[in-house]
Amino acid sequence: MQPYLVDSHCHLDFPELSGDAAGVIARAQSAGVGHMLTIGTKITKFDGVLAMAERFDNVSCSVGIHPHEAGVEPAMDVGKLTTFAKHPKVVAFGETGLDFYYEHSPRAEQGRSFRVHIDAAREARLPVIVHTRDADAETAAILAEESERGAFTGVIHCFSSGAELAAKALELGFYISISGIVTFKKADDLRAVVKTIPLDRLLVETDSPYLAPMPHRGKTNEPAFVAHTAKLVAELKGVSQVELAVQTSANFFRLFTKAKAPT
Repeated sequence: MQPYLVDSHCHLDFPELSGDAAGVIARAQSAGVGHMLTIGTKITKFDGVLAMAERFDNVSCSVGIHPHEAGVEPAMDVGKLTTFAKHPKVVAFGETGLDFYYEHSPRAEQGRSFRVHIDAAREARLPVIVHTRDADAETAAILAEESERGAFTGVIHCFSSGAELAAKALELGFYISISGIVTFKKADDLRAVVKTIPLDRLLVETDSPYLAPMPHRGKTNEPAFVAHTAKLVAELKGVSQVELAVQTSANFFRLFTKAKAPT
């Protein structure tokens, strides 16, 4: 196998991508992307997420409720979430977490949902995918509290927070995933944090169809574009693009143990 990248977080079931799913996957493969993780944001839409993962050998998926949806989606408990995760294509829980920027759902509901996902991750021994925005201290507190109750693993996805949350996440054994935001002109603070993250804890992602990296900013993002993010991250870390691809892919499969590596 040639070195390949993994897009650790995308939304292939979203309408911007699902209408040309075969083309999206083909373009990703041409760009050197060997695997993609498509993310659950609503239980009520999970069938579409799973169908996309079942359709393509190099796609796995997660199941979960985005914090934006925590107040409107059906309430989940550990038993229900872990039942979904028995499917071989489901490799993680989330995305879940806290978003106090938009606050589309009440903070209390976001926190409750976040903890249920962590409980499921602990029970099923699968990672949890964490979304956090304008809630660094609260996210760190929940992760620390829940870690004291029992070990679990996970990733802070689309990391755009400060050095304090990065340090706490790393202390707790988490991975940190970098999106196209790192390529944006005004992302100097994020680039400074990326330089401090150990190479063996880094992942790269698109969060497509959102947050297209330069030079595609403003366009619909897709997994192929993770190559642009990886190129800049390699420069920040002072390693070759090949080394960055090898390491971040190894990190992905170390964390998401159910996902099947390309053969």
